[in-house]
Amino acid sequence: MQIVTNSAAETEALGERVAARLKGGEVLALFGPMGMGKTAFTRGLARGLGVRGEVSSPTFALVHEHAGRIPLYHFDMFRVTSWDDLYSTGFFDYLGGDGVLAIEWSENIEGALPQDAVRITVSRGEEEDRRVFSIEGLEL
Repeated sequence: MQIVTNSAAETEALGERVAARLKGGEVLALFGPMGMGKTAFTRGLARGLGVRGEVSSPTFALVHEHAGRIPLYHFDMFRVTSWDDLYSTGFFDYLGGDGVLAIEWSENIEGALPQDAVRITVSRGEEEDRRVFSIEGLEL
C-alpha cells in the first residue's frame, strides 16, 4: 500500500493512523534516506500510542523508551554497522515484548528483522515536502 503525505503534519497524522491499528508487540522497520520524515512519522506514532512528551531521533542514545497506552521503543540504527553494534543496543531484548518497536535505518539491520516486521519505506515525492510511504504487513 502506498500513502502520500504533503507535510510534516500529514506525516505525523499517518503515524497516528498506524498507531490506531497496533496492539503491542509489533516491529515497524523504517527505511529511507536522511530527511525523509522517519522521525516525524514516529512522533505521530508515539502520540497515537498515548506517549506524552518530546519524541526525537535517538541517534546517539540508540534507543529511547516512551511510556504510553502501549510502550514505544524508538531505535536509530544509523551508526550500527556490525552484529556486535546491534547486540550492544539491546535490540534483541525488546523483541517479543508488549511494546511497539519503531526502528529508523532498518536497512542497517535487515538480517536481524523479524519475518513479520511491518516494513515502511519512505521516499521523496515530486515536490519538496511530499513523501511516499510504502507500507507492507499492515492494513490501514
